Amino acid sequence: MIKLIEKYPIASLLLFVIVMLGFTIDAIPVSIMEARNFISAREMLTDNHWILTTMNGEARYEKPPLPTWITAFFGMIFGIKSVLALRWPALLFLASIGISTYLISKQLELTKSHSLINGFIVLSSFYVIGITIEAPWDIYTHGFMLMGLFQLFIMLKRQKTSVLNSLLFVLFIAGSVLSKGPVSLYVLFLSFAIAYAIALKPKGNLLHFLKLLSLLIFGIVLGGWWYMHVRIADPETFAAIAAKETSNWSSYNVRPFYYYWSFFVQSGLWTIPAFISLLYPYLKSRVSNLKAYRFSFFWTIIAIILLSIIPEKKSRYLMPVLIPLAINIGFYIEYVIREFKTLKDKRETFPVYFQFGLIGLIGILFWISGFFIGPFLTGTILLRFIVLSCFLMVIGLIIFKNLKTKTIQSAFYGLLAFMLSLGFIGLPLVEIQGQSDYKPISELQNQNLNLYHIEYVAPEMIYNYGDKIPSLTNEEGYTIPIETSFHLLTRTTQPDTIDVLSKLYKMEFIDTYDLNRASKDSRGYNKRLVNQLYKLTLK
Repeated sequence: MIKLIEKYPIASLLLFVIVMLGFTIDAIPVSIMEARNFISAREMLTDNHWILTTMNGEARYEKPPLPTWITAFFGMIFGIKSVLALRWPALLFLASIGISTYLISKQLELTKSHSLINGFIVLSSFYVIGITIEAPWDIYTHGFMLMGLFQLFIMLKRQKTSVLNSLLFVLFIAGSVLSKGPVSLYVLFLSFAIAYAIALKPKGNLLHFLKLLSLLIFGIVLGGWWYMHVRIADPETFAAIAAKETSNWSSYNVRPFYYYWSFFVQSGLWTIPAFISLLYPYLKSRVSNLKAYRFSFFWTIIAIILLSIIPEKKSRYLMPVLIPLAINIGFYIEYVIREFKTLKDKRETFPVYFQFGLIGLIGILFWISGFFIGPFLTGTILLRFIVLSCFLMVIGLIIFKNLKTKTIQSAFYGLLAFMLSLGFIGLPLVEIQGQSDYKPISELQNQNLNLYHIEYVAPEMIYNYGDKIPSLTNEEGYTIPIETSFHLLTRTTQPDTIDVLSKLYKMEFIDTYDLNRASKDSRGYNKRLVNQLYKLTLK
């Protein structure tokens, strides 16, 4: 099986993502960032707002439109209400990151087997997967950038700027900028360029580097056309949004310089190998290609330093660092696969046994979790849990068998099988109903209500509703609807406490809508996903 996977590496990486997430990822509730993207995509299709993008009918220029265009295209084909269809573009870009990592590894003159390991590591890293849900713009911008870096690597290595490589490089850089501005240029491209200069010593004459620089500038300018257009077409709104976004860099979510230095834990499954791979004095004499290892090491460390300089810090900003880190981890995994049978020092063997043994043990004992979630295991959910428990137990036993025989390559693919099982079989288990008050506002979709809102309404609510929910509030106070009867969505304010409304309307409480799946006493419960519905009738 392993030989077949290695024979078709690109297809294997693509299938890994599709099988793991392509049929079950819609089980995860829509996140706030996703909802914003989906709403804008919906309004592109319903209101034709393709360039001057909107969310709930209001200008939405905080993010460039390319990811939303791609999402809208899938929504046009498969239906804008299909969460699975809307998430597929992000999954394809996730797969592209694994494939690009494999191709860049090949350019580093690593073996096909080693390069494939790198691709699988990045695809199974916790936050690389999580970012497709939490912040979908990031997977696009870094996906495009990594494709561009592969083209750049080819041109640097060959010392030639062929028409095809140049064109693809420009298009991918433009795609990255049109996905999330200069973010990936700063984190991925700049760290790549510095690491390449330090470790691989680029060769070529001055004219060659000037050509590359001109291609980079052309790509940035091409990707920046939307910003210029919006600035001209809607200057006041654009300026206000730009001022708010730039101020956030220095005043919002400010964290200390060292905030990111536990970054390796974001790789999830690969936390222990990630930490060991960063022990440069230990690993430098053990890797198969020291120059390539130095490149991935410096690429990772420089990316972290660049992120740490920015005052605004969030965990999800670490996602691009996991790409060079995956290549770095690959050197340690390749070393263990190659030398584990001859290792005698327990300081080297213990981390391997612990890493693979821990996952194997989790697989074998997974069925015990059924005692804690037993009341929710009914019907198809119970069947799915039983099947998953059986699969994970078998995988766990296989991992232990491979550890006993010191066949680490097979144990590595056992970990991948573990991830596949969790995604393909286990992911729908998150739909277990944790609280009885769950009530989606989508129930109102077909009732033709005149629905408005005051205060804050979460983007998840607006997407779930399936249409725009206009606000009654404005800069001067409140807008009075023309309808004699309408419905009003609110979060904490009681409508009868607002004088202008209580004087004009009779009010009737209808229901509470709650998108929380987590129980009210858990940390996962979010009050902003709860809204009250009132009916207001003119007196």
